[in-house]
Amino acid sequence: MIGIGTVTNVLAIVVGAIIGVVLGSRFPERTNRTVIDGAGIAVLVLGGLNMMSLFDSSYVSAVTGAGTFLIVVVSIVIGGAAGSLLRIEDRITGFGAFLHDRFAGGGSDNAKRSRFINGFVSSSLIFAVGPMGILGSVSDGMGSGADTLFLKSLLDFIGSIAFGATMGIGVAASAISVGLWQGLVTVFAAVFSSGIPPEAIAAVTATGGILMLGIGLRILDIRQIAVADLLPALLVAPLLTLGVQAVL
Repeated sequence: MIGIGTVTNVLAIVVGAIIGVVLGSRFPERTNRTVIDGAGIAVLVLGGLNMMSLFDSSYVSAVTGAGTFLIVVVSIVIGGAAGSLLRIEDRITGFGAFLHDRFAGGGSDNAKRSRFINGFVSSSLIFAVGPMGILGSVSDGMGSGADTLFLKSLLDFIGSIAFGATMGIGVAASAISVGLWQGLVTVFAAVFSSGIPPEAIAAVTATGGILMLGIGLRILDIRQIAVADLLPALLVAPLLTLGVQAVL
């Protein structure tokens, strides 16, 4: 059934986050901090691995070896400018605040509110930006199976336990973002079932790697980069790739 992969992913995040919240309340602050630092380092490594798509053979053949990195850089600049003007980060943060006030009891405890919003925003970016979500949703939408999303669900389940233990119940709310994003990609793939060129996928993966590095820096509290404002780069990168390929 088309869409079952995203449904499974959403449930995995919610259940994992709840387990994490329960476990996190039993651990001392030092343990929670160690867990989140480890998760931050893992996200940095994942971002680096995603950037290896710069050397993907189909991507290099399409835009040349130097062109792959140049396209990613230009995409980040253009996407970041567009996202900043659209205030994507502020809007996602505002939506997180709405969810907290509506479903998490609201209240005047700014620390708890900030923790919920941070958990929602950071987890939404982590679980949605990676290439597995895009590739898995495309495969699911084209009727080729949801195996990739099932694997992603398992990984997100484990990740949401770790993040839930340190960031709180806001992590569970990120399932809404994942459901909307992957659902849209699945529908798009179902309508345009001719497939996506591998070079375009490589461009998205490499650009997503840059965003993952930014997320890792946020989790480690090194710098609070407005990663959500960079999200349009994920759309710019494949379009630039196909445009350059057409010219060459």
